[in-house]
Amino acid sequence: MGEVTVTGEDGGEGSGGGPGLSAALEAILMVVDVPVSEVTLAQVLERPTHEVAAALRALAAEYTGAGRGFDLREVAGGWRYYTRADCAPLVERFVRDGQQARLTQAALETLAVVAYRQPVSRARVAAVRGVNSDGVMRTLVARGLVEEAGTDPESQAVLYRTSSYFLERLGLKDISELPELAPFLPDDVENLEETTK
Repeated sequence: MGEVTVTGEDGGEGSGGGPGLSAALEAILMVVDVPVSEVTLAQVLERPTHEVAAALRALAAEYTGAGRGFDLREVAGGWRYYTRADCAPLVERFVRDGQQARLTQAALETLAVVAYRQPVSRARVAAVRGVNSDGVMRTLVARGLVEEAGTDPESQAVLYRTSSYFLERLGLKDISELPELAPFLPDDVENLEETTK
């Protein structure tokens, strides 16, 4: 019986049928947010450092040769994926436009409930709106308009409030500057609240 060969830079399968070195490096580097050293990668992958270094350089050359929209760079003592310089303006436009995207009607309704009822649980928001608002709340949290504000002592539900970013976007000093809702409510609001309880 011959030895099982472990391929290096070509990304073929490693011993035991697992991913090859190149594939393993790509998988790890895809999830890092700071450069990772060759030594750390070698330890994690249980491979010699010189082999990992050669595979990283081969991947970087491959990405450049293929004209990919990203490249693999050695910076600050480690390796990490970066947007290729000539693609940077497109990425900037995408990020900027994504931040300026308008809120949906559901998001605006949910944001209004949080703003006027805060701190408020998701269940309470859903009760006021009449529909499940979990997905919309996640979107508002992700956009930084809403944040967690502790838990309800009775139900242990997570409570939410508007963030300082929300105040900044609306040009308010604090929540007390929100406009009054009374002029927009129907005259029989008391009866309406009783029927929804």
